[in-house]
Amino acid sequence: QVQVVESGGGLVQAGGSLRLSCTASGVNFDDYSMGWFRQAPGKEREGVSCISVSGGTTYYANSVKGRFTISRDNAKNTLYLQMNSLKPEDTAMYYCAPCIEYANEYGWGPGWGHGTQVTVSS
Repeated sequence: QVQVVESGGGLVQAGGSLRLSCTASGVNFDDYSMGWFRQAPGKEREGVSCISVSGGTTYYANSVKGRFTISRDNAKNTLYLQMNSLKPEDTAMYYCAPCIEYANEYGWGPGWGHGTQVTVSS
């Protein structure tokens, strides 16, 4: 059974930074490309970023490109998302999940954990 601890969210002013972490157990973490998606109240789920097993390939949604950086440490079964220059529109619950790329399109599976809330004030 997969267990995940997501952390690092919080309340930050616009322009600030946060670093999200997702540590998994009960799963072969390095079998999966991993990523983050977010969901704000009343809005559709948005895939934010995805990183390949080796870390050599990354994807970012246009809305976060140049501001967010995804990384992973397979030895620690941990996924990270460094978020800089945060904007109020980044406010959402963030979830880590397996992701997949096919024909230059990306998709995210169900979140493995309960998510971590990011709130950006203006």
